[in-house]
Amino acid sequence: MAKKHSIQPLFDYVLVKPLQMEDKTPSGIVLPETAKEKHQVGEIMAVGPGTVNDHGMKVPMLVKVGQKVLYKKWGGNEVKVGTEEWLLIEQKDVMAVIN
Repeated sequence: MAKKHSIQPLFDYVLVKPLQMEDKTPSGIVLPETAKEKHQVGEIMAVGPGTVNDHGMKVPMLVKVGQKVLYKKWGGNEVKVGTEEWLLIEQKDVMAVIN
């Protein structure tokens, strides 16, 4: 499973490690770095405790550490974890869990 990281998200934020994209098309054409699309699939590495709605009720997190998710293309903020660039996004920017 996931190891301990120095970043612990707050509220309804999620720390996502983008998964590597394919370097080739299905037909075998190698893609240069400039032709690759922005990542949209990643693994959840840490989640915040949730948030509180307008009525004072706690809204729990729906996603869990270790899940693979599809998130909005331009959502979140890049953060450096070790030598890698990960994303800190709001839970509402997660569009789907990949099984």
